[in-house]
Amino acid sequence: MKKLVASLLALVVLAGCAGGNDSKDDKTIRVGASTTPHAEILKQVKPILEKDGYTLDIVEFTDYVKPNQALVDKDLDANYFQHKPYLLEWAEKANHKDELIDALAVHFEPMGIYSTKHSSLKDIKEGSKISIPNDPTNGGRALRLLADNGIIKLNKDEGIDVTLKDITENKNNVEIIEMQAESCAVNIKDVDYAVLNGNNALAANLNKKGIVSESKESDAAKLYANLLVVRNEDKDSEKTKALVNALNSDTVKEFIDQTYDGVVVPLVPTK
Repeated sequence: MKKLVASLLALVVLAGCAGGNDSKDDKTIRVGASTTPHAEILKQVKPILEKDGYTLDIVEFTDYVKPNQALVDKDLDANYFQHKPYLLEWAEKANHKDELIDALAVHFEPMGIYSTKHSSLKDIKEGSKISIPNDPTNGGRALRLLADNGIIKLNKDEGIDVTLKDITENKNNVEIIEMQAESCAVNIKDVDYAVLNGNNALAANLNKKGIVSESKESDAAKLYANLLVVRNEDKDSEKTKALVNALNSDTVKEFIDQTYDGVVVPLVPTK
């Protein structure tokens, strides 16, 4: 029995050593990503990383919470799914301030107003239903987009941190319905218009149903750039350098330009 226990303990130790993220012999880079477009973009850099001796393991997530926690827990080497306001908000709420940092701005997903029923915002009538994301950063951004297009007016002093309470004028008495960002796309047929993030529009095949969206030259493009995020302690690691180099390439820029019809806008290369 003692020999069996000793053998099992040895196997556990060996397994722990083999799976450690800090091992110099570890040539696998695990990146958490949303399925569309992040995981699709990451797949394009696998050959680049292979030339540098690395294997890219893409772990796909369908929510916006687990990828950051998995990175903090060292189950991932990086993640790629979020913009800076969301990262900061998550870090504050989860009490992980300054543990995760952005290593590269890869692309921008213009938030847009979409509809399967209407082709113009001129069709907005009394009581039209408009869905927006219910999380604070995307919700405030959605309300700003509605305001920029004359559908509502907002308290100018609140910046992007606006909520429904900050609406100062709603001339058509539109009904603004808050729901999860993913649900805005899934349930678009139940409303007149939906304010969608680019990735959710793509996932629901709604990229041809956009009416207006944020421009690449807007402040939103800088503020809401989608980031490659790593642990602060690994910002200068060889894995991080290899991943940044692979994503900051013409390969990624050309793939985005040719694939996403402007719903995803490349911010690379920057070198």
